[in-house]
Amino acid sequence: MPTVKDSYETDFFEWTRETAEKIRQGSFSAIDLETLAEEVESLGSRDQREALRRLFQLLLHLLKWRYQAEYRKRVGEASWRQSIDNQRDALERIFVASPSLRRFVLENWQMEFGRARKRAASQTGLSLIAFPTECQWTLEQILDEDFFPED
Repeated sequence: MPTVKDSYETDFFEWTRETAEKIRQGSFSAIDLETLAEEVESLGSRDQREALRRLFQLLLHLLKWRYQAEYRKRVGEASWRQSIDNQRDALERIFVASPSLRRFVLENWQMEFGRARKRAASQTGLSLIAFPTECQWTLEQILDEDFFPED
């Protein structure tokens, strides 16, 4: 006879449905609580990763905006502006849904800047030393929909 753990390992979607139904019925003894706890924690981790991914993209685009000004002006700013706005909007939606993630981002944004700096150098063909080693903007500026760094 298949166990609760077997269901989790062979059909995750079915496991979620069965577990949700057991919770609704109050059948807590029939639930694999350790696995359920791990899955709940993973939901938070997923949101953390999404916030950092969005922040990374935002920082990358702001760096490229600032350090590729001539290219940006030549090809047009509209799509660049839109990609920056999209990341800001996504982060704001994340923060509205999970306000504590704003604190998490505040604690990790400099690390993401370092990663974005390396990627910007790679994507632009500019030397890594062309980019500052520490972010010159505040997190408030980065998230501000009206902020676009000038050269």
